[in-house]
Amino acid sequence: MTEVNWQKSSYSSAGDGNSCIELALIGTTVALRESDDPRTVLATTPMKLGALLRSIKAGELDHLAAAPEA
Repeated sequence: MTEVNWQKSSYSSAGDGNSCIELALIGTTVALRESDDPRTVLATTPMKLGALLRSIKAGELDHLAAAPEA
């Protein structure tokens, strides 16, 4: 089995802490994981990941992080 080359996000905190997102390209699939739970891996395509990142940058998903109204 080929070893997966995980890349740490440049937006992750510095140092060896476990507070970062890591990405790997496995064939044509993009794999994502959180460093504090490396056994849980999400898989997607480059096109879908790009669409998600563009939506985040455009603020289109900000309402999902808003505190619920009382």
